[in-house]
Amino acid sequence: MDNRKRQPSSSSTGSLVFWSSSFPRQAARVLIVEALPPGWSDTCSVLCDALDNFLSLACSLDGPCRIPLLSLYAISRQQECLLPFVQVRGNLARLHSCVEELRSIPGESCIKSAAKGGDLLRQAVLDSLQQFKQYIRHTSTGDLLNSECTVTVVTSQPGRSVIHQLESGLKEADLVSLRRLLVVQIIGTNDWSQDSHSPEATMTEDSLMLGTEVDLQQVENSVFAMETVLKAWLQEQGGEREHLHLLLPSPSDNPLPVCVKCDMLERLISPALIPMTPSLGVKTESVRDFLPAVKGPGNQSPTPQRLRVIKVLHADGVCESVLYGLPLVIRPTTCWQLDWDEMENNNSLFHALCQTLRNQDLFLLLRVEPDKKSPAGGVYSHYILQPSPSLSLLLKPVASRELLLPCSLPVSNQDPSPNLGPSSRVRATVAPLPSASRPALHFLSSGRRAPAPPLQEEDSDDCLILQ
Repeated sequence: MDNRKRQPSSSSTGSLVFWSSSFPRQAARVLIVEALPPGWSDTCSVLCDALDNFLSLACSLDGPCRIPLLSLYAISRQQECLLPFVQVRGNLARLHSCVEELRSIPGESCIKSAAKGGDLLRQAVLDSLQQFKQYIRHTSTGDLLNSECTVTVVTSQPGRSVIHQLESGLKEADLVSLRRLLVVQIIGTNDWSQDSHSPEATMTEDSLMLGTEVDLQQVENSVFAMETVLKAWLQEQGGEREHLHLLLPSPSDNPLPVCVKCDMLERLISPALIPMTPSLGVKTESVRDFLPAVKGPGNQSPTPQRLRVIKVLHADGVCESVLYGLPLVIRPTTCWQLDWDEMENNNSLFHALCQTLRNQDLFLLLRVEPDKKSPAGGVYSHYILQPSPSLSLLLKPVASRELLLPCSLPVSNQDPSPNLGPSSRVRATVAPLPSASRPALHFLSSGRRAPAPPLQEEDSDDCLILQ
């Protein structure tokens, strides 16, 4: 597949979507579900609903392949392969049928022996690895660029005991094709409230016997928590080398720049990669992209887009990583068809809104108001309305929950010690950089021309040029 750029499907906006050239090392996925009593009766609908939602998204995603292969096993009275390895994209009907088969497994009358369950789990892991080897050996498509797979075990049993069962059962097995083994323990809501574990906390087990990465992840018994676990499959799984070199100016005693090596993490799926209704608002490059399409004579003006305020948000509680696309500046209308009194009243209302939001440090969450012709249950856009000092507002599109990818980042509890070498080195590189007392980014230029003269202190508020 050519990952440089490609015309999206006809259901999207028609603009070119630039795709990352990563995802070359995405592993095949094996999901093993322990449908055992007494937990299965509580977790069945949650897990199956999350699987349905996730697979609906994964099957429709355009762009580079994020999940090349998927296989699903269930352990109840016996170990059963509900889904041999299949390609995810374009297989929604088959995958949905498999989820319904999983949903039909009864919550009672299953095996009740922990030892028998551990043996069936070991068999499921070994059978999945054997099927994967056979698939790789016989496939002739050449689409699968990775010869490894990851196995995810979903259970309501104590997670650490499940890991110990796997360690003892697999210590003599050939696990060369197994990249990672993840045990996901679903904890009931009542038990979760009494537990101090974070839903996104992942604990790595020291497993020298298996010689592979073994993780335990404890999650709440909710559809959202399970979707978060599954959507981690959509993120880039490479890791062979860093993604980004951040170059800082060199200190005076060193001619080489200071290089900070970084990885990049996707926070959301681009809406342009999902065939949904046009009202999703995947483009915000111009006013015309935002306004609804006009059907009728060519001289007909588009009707105003209606946005309903549905919630007030505190500014410090809005995460910039869930916003996408280009923002639009909102100002009071100057439409000549309004009479003078109506325009004056409108300006007063607009300025009062700006002042109220600024004074209270608030944002507004907006939703597109559907017209009478819109189908029931459609997908509608959401936006953030943000105040500014210039008596204007900034409109930014917000990603829906379905597009959000897992993003659990560590929080530093303390500032680095000022005596540490890295801190001194970074301060030495940052200190000589020119500064601006107020934002001057609107003067940035990407044009290639003769080098600009050094930025003088008196010019720092008025000009900042990027060569």
